[in-house]
Amino acid sequence: MKKYHYSNGITSFGPFTLEELSERNITKKTKVWFQGLGKWKPAGEIPELAGILKLAPPPITRAASHNASAQPPKTWLVESILVTIFCFLPLGIVGIIYALRVESKFYAGDIEGANRAAADAKKWTKIGFYIGIIVAIICLITSVVSTVLIVTRGEDILHYIDRSNSH
Repeated sequence: MKKYHYSNGITSFGPFTLEELSERNITKKTKVWFQGLGKWKPAGEIPELAGILKLAPPPITRAASHNASAQPPKTWLVESILVTIFCFLPLGIVGIIYALRVESKFYAGDIEGANRAAADAKKWTKIGFYIGIIVAIICLITSVVSTVLIVTRGEDILHYIDRSNSH
């Protein structure tokens, strides 16, 4: 009885009978060897194996899952990081979390999820940016008003401070 060996390109497996080999889900490209064959050959080149070969679907590529020229939506990752550093930390972090989901969803074939994640990253990044701008404007106005009050009424304020310290 003939015994077969097959290889995944790194390791060889066997020996197997023809029946045992049929349970291994080999394809016509799987390299097979048996005594008397000489060198390893693709299973598709051995006529006696034709009945046990499994039809292998073509490999899934990005082009098969969606248009190969399609680009993932804008992630907003850089903007989210800048908002986190310079504007409003909590919403910048939320923007980063959504931004990190965009490309992984896109390349997994979840285009709808990638678009939702991009929209959420954009929303939270912009909200954090505008809150940061508003806080900066309030701080600037407070500083300007304080400076003007000190310059114009500096002596009054200093006298008030001196009087409160002397009591």
